[in-house]
Amino acid sequence: MKKICDVYKSVQVQGMYLYVEKLEGLERVPELLMNKFGAPKHVMTMLIKPEQQLSIVSGEKLLLEIIERGFYLQMPPQPTDEQRDIAVKNTKLSSGKY
Repeated sequence: MKKICDVYKSVQVQGMYLYVEKLEGLERVPELLMNKFGAPKHVMTMLIKPEQQLSIVSGEKLLLEIIERGFYLQMPPQPTDEQRDIAVKNTKLSSGKY
């Protein structure tokens, strides 16, 4: 169950990517999602295999989403509590508050 997929990045939301089967393109992606995604920018074409591990998802999960929904949407990573705490401290330091 391997597939050749196109990967697109959002120009509106940093870190958001769409994976679709190359043969289908973006035709099964809902219009509402495409409106939020913005004009897609093609990043790459790649062969996805079930046993493959991508940065934040397994190839198996990605392929199942593409088969069932027509696409896989990769959202930007959420900051950890530690990263949020550091950001808050840095904000206070830059504003002169301690």
